[in-house]
Amino acid sequence: MKGLGGEECGITGWALGTGGRILAWWEEERYPEGIKWKFLEHKGPVFAPPYEPLPENVKFYYDGKVMKLSTKAEEVATFFAKMLDHEYTTKEIFRKNFFKDWRKEMTSEEKSTITSLSKCDFTHMSQYFKAQSEARKQMSKEEKQKIKEENERLLKEYGYCVMDNHKERIANFKIEPPGLFRGRGNHPKMGMLKRRIMPEDIIINCSKDSKIPAPPPGHKWKEVRHDNKVTWLVSWTENIQGSIKYIMLNPSSRIKGEKDWQKYETARRLKKCVDKIRNQYREDWKSKEMKVRQRAVALYFIDKLALRAGNEKEEGETADTVGCCSLRVEHIKLHPELDGQEYVVEFDFLGKDSIRYYNKVPVEKRVFKNLQLFMENKQPEDDLFDRLNTSILNKHLQDLMEGLTAKVFRTYNASITLQQQLKELTNPDDNIPAKILSYNRANRAVAILCNHQRAPPKTFEKSMMNLQSKIDAKKEQLADARRELKSAKADAKVRRDEKSKKTVESKKKAVQRIEEQLMKLEVQATDREENKQIALGTSKLNYLDPRISVAWCKKWGIPIEKIYNKTQREKFAWAIDMAEEDYEF
Repeated sequence: MKGLGGEECGITGWALGTGGRILAWWEEERYPEGIKWKFLEHKGPVFAPPYEPLPENVKFYYDGKVMKLSTKAEEVATFFAKMLDHEYTTKEIFRKNFFKDWRKEMTSEEKSTITSLSKCDFTHMSQYFKAQSEARKQMSKEEKQKIKEENERLLKEYGYCVMDNHKERIANFKIEPPGLFRGRGNHPKMGMLKRRIMPEDIIINCSKDSKIPAPPPGHKWKEVRHDNKVTWLVSWTENIQGSIKYIMLNPSSRIKGEKDWQKYETARRLKKCVDKIRNQYREDWKSKEMKVRQRAVALYFIDKLALRAGNEKEEGETADTVGCCSLRVEHIKLHPELDGQEYVVEFDFLGKDSIRYYNKVPVEKRVFKNLQLFMENKQPEDDLFDRLNTSILNKHLQDLMEGLTAKVFRTYNASITLQQQLKELTNPDDNIPAKILSYNRANRAVAILCNHQRAPPKTFEKSMMNLQSKIDAKKEQLADARRELKSAKADAKVRRDEKSKKTVESKKKAVQRIEEQLMKLEVQATDREENKQIALGTSKLNYLDPRISVAWCKKWGIPIEKIYNKTQREKFAWAIDMAEEDYEF
C-alpha cells in the first residue's frame, strides 16, 4: 500500500486490538487476491415475529359499519392504519397500489364487500397503535430492562459470526418485517405490500466445514452456498423491485474496513492519473467517431458533475430514474447564453432513489457543440448518448486505470472537494463550534456535488422555533449580564477596593461565558438552516476518505466524536489509527 504521504509502504494488513477495534496493519492478516475468506460460521437470521391479531375491541369500519377481517387481510390493514397520519396515505398512487395488493390478501367474501378504499375507516386501528406507542414510552424500568435483556440475548446468539478465526459483529441480523413500500419521491410502486420473508426465501452462505445454521422448525432454507468470494452471510430477493437483500458484516469488521481502505486507495490512485485522463477525454471530443465523442462527453459529466453512470432497466419495472449514460434528450436543455454565462446546459431528471437532479452548468464550448450534434434529429424520448451504455463506458474506464469505475470518480471528487473546502473555510482563530460549522459547510459542498438531498425533517420548523427561543432567552441573559457588569464597574470606580475589582472580573467572565454560549446556539441555528435539505451523512460515510476528516480533527484539536458518532468511529477505526494531521488525500 501507499504510506500517508503516498510513498511505497510495506505494511499491508490488519490486526485487531482490544475490543475488536482495528488498530494496526500487519502482513499476516492481509487478504492478498481480493477479499476471500477461508472459514465462515454463523447462526443465520432472526425472522420477524408472527402477526398477532388485534384485540376484539379494536374495530375496522367499512361504509360506516363494523367489519371483522380475516387474519391476512387484517394484518395488511394494520400497515395502512399505522401510516394513517403520514402524507403517503394521501397520495393517489400509494392508495391505488395498497388497495390492489390488500385485495390479494382478502377472502372472496371480503373482496366482494370491500370495493372502495375511500369507504374504509382505519381510524380506530390507528388510535390503538398510537396508544400502544405511548404505552411503550411509559414503560417501567423493569419492563424496559426485560426488553433490553432479550435484545442482548439475540445479539449474543445471532449478532456475531466467526470469520477466519476472528469473531466479527454482524450488521443487520434481523429480517425486516412485512409492511408497505414507501420508496423515494413519487415512486410508482409506493404502497405495494412488502411480503413477509420466510426461511424458504433465504440463501445461507457459510463454509463447508462450518456448522450450518438450522432453519426454524418445519421449514427449510431455499439454498445453502459456500461462496468465499462474497462477503454476505444471508441473502433473499424482495418482492417489490426484485432486488437482492443481504445480511452483511458490521461496518467496523476487519473485512469491511479493508474494503473501505481499498476503495479510498483506488481513488488516491486516480488522483495520480486524473490529469492524463482529462486531457484524453478532451482530445476525444474532436474524434471522428461519434461513439468516442459521446463517451468523452459522458465521462466529462461524470467527472465534473459527479453523475452516476446509470444502469439500463426494464420499462415500467421501477421509477423512471436515469444516470449519465441513460440520459434522454428531454433531460437537458441547451442555452447558448443564460444569466450572463455562455454555453449553459440545464439538467432536469430523476436520479437514484427518485431524487430530482436539477442543475444549470456552464460547459466548455466543444462539449456544448457536441451536445447539439447528439440531439440533432432526435425526439425528446430518444437517448442522448445513443452509441453508449454503461458496459461500454466501464470497459473504457478499466482500460484507463485498473479498478476505475464511475463511482471512483465520485469518491475522488468528493474527497478532494472536502480537502480543498476545509483548507479554504477553516479559520485557525475560530473556536470549536465555529470550526465544526466550517467542517459541515465543506461536507455540504460535497453533498451538493453528489446531489445528496433530503426532505426537510417534519419537526424542522418546531425544532428551529425551540432553538430560536433558546437564542432569545440567551440574548436577554447576556443583556442582564452586561448591565450587571456595567453596574459593577461603576461601583468599583467609587469603592476602589479589592472586593469590587474581583466582582468586576467575575462579571466579565460571566459575560464572556454567556457570549460563547450564545455564539454556539447561533452557529447551531445557521448549521441546521443551511443543511435542512442536504443529507450530509451519505457523503460522509460513503464518499469521503475518513483520513481527511480525522487529520483535520487532529490538526485543529477537534474531538473526533464531534464529527463521527460511536458507530461511525467503529467503522472508521482504521482511519482514526492511521491518519496524521498532515495527511493529504
